[in-house]
Amino acid sequence: MQRSLRLCLLAGIASALLCSTVVRAEGVESVSAAADALAGNVADAGVAAAAAAPVENFAFQADVNKLMDIIINSLYSKKEVFLRELISNASDALDKIRFMSLTEEGVLGSGETAKLEMKIIADKTRKTLTIIDRGVGMTREDLIQHLGTVAQSGTSSFIEAFSEGADVNLIGQFGVGFYSVYLVADTVTVTSKSSEDDKQWIWESTADSTFSVTEDPEGATLGRGTQITLHLKEDCLEFLEEERLRGLVKHYSEFINFPIYLYTTKEEEEEVPVDALEESEEEEEEEEED
Repeated sequence: MQRSLRLCLLAGIASALLCSTVVRAEGVESVSAAADALAGNVADAGVAAAAAAPVENFAFQADVNKLMDIIINSLYSKKEVFLRELISNASDALDKIRFMSLTEEGVLGSGETAKLEMKIIADKTRKTLTIIDRGVGMTREDLIQHLGTVAQSGTSSFIEAFSEGADVNLIGQFGVGFYSVYLVADTVTVTSKSSEDDKQWIWESTADSTFSVTEDPEGATLGRGTQITLHLKEDCLEFLEEERLRGLVKHYSEFINFPIYLYTTKEEEEEVPVDALEESEEEEEEEEED
């Protein structure tokens, strides 16, 4: 049995789809390692940060708590909207850095960092879905303000509109779509590197009224941009399936002007000659003796 890491490019407005196998490796650990590399080696950033750097803990602003309750209890039958909101947010971040590059020379950086794109990585081993963009990124203050403590006009406006009968599915219009991630995830880790900050920061929460922020001990591995890792609930693992993801990404990227790369894993059965299998076992025994 082998696992392969597949790359699918859903380009521009998703009018074309190109798939090719970019990594083939035996064993679960090899596939996860490849996913780490694609994600900037920060797949387990929240865990590493907790062990190696001081962590600041904060309480969500009251309206944010109320907002999350509304989303979770009202959109439970439309869980896939979380992907629409994350793709939209990533596109906005990419638009901002592209606009900045018109007047600020060198703001895009070079090499991989200069590529205005998104990556979506489905890791069945860790049960995580990761969305990465090369957008403008966020500083420590941005993470605290935009994702937690400071009352946003959009939050209050959404709660008011909802109480008056507005469709909760329109959360994106109020700028609060990020919180739809808790429809599918128990824990959410946001790693971000702003173009205006030398440091990379990690925001994490389990939607339990608190969140934490810490400096990334791995340094600025993203170059620039934001990585959002969703630790999926057991009843939401469907969002790691290639066909399900591909269909949703194509649907929700209709008006997106940036390339989206989809990385998924799949299992393949392969016949191994008996002689080759015996040789492999002998080699393993020799290694153990050494």
